Amino acid sequence: MDNADRSLLTDLRHALLRLHKTLLDWERAAYERVHGRTTGHNLLQAILTDPQFAWLRPLSELIVRIDEMLEREAPDVPDDVSAIVAQARALVSPGEAGSYAQRYHTALQDHPDAVFAHRDVAQVLKKNPDAAVSSQRLHGETGFHFLGGSRRK
Repeated sequence: MDNADRSLLTDLRHALLRLHKTLLDWERAAYERVHGRTTGHNLLQAILTDPQFAWLRPLSELIVRIDEMLEREAPDVPDDVSAIVAQARALVSPGEAGSYAQRYHTALQDHPDAVFAHRDVAQVLKKNPDAAVSSQRLHGETGFHFLGGSRRK
């Protein structure tokens, strides 16, 4: 893996970690409204087993995959970096169907910090010229409402 790929993955990892923590905090608040305040141990159990947190698992798995790649000297297949970038793009610009997309869009509506964390991931992804995606998708023009107004296709 060359230095540019390593730098991209490191930046992407940091941005995804911030997004993951922000979404996890948001989901935890919703969980605690129903189940009451929870300890760290009980929260970990809920994150691993409760269906309410299942939608966050693809993001968690992507972060682990990036960590594993950064630990190796070189990726097994040269396209690994491109595949990770493509997966990250899909997670921050999901379609409108599916439980992940629904929760992600709701988080962006309800939690301003999620919008900022989303923006940080989008900025890292925009730096990568190899897998260009229209800026419309990266900036949320997917038909759902952002703070301060509506954006439509």
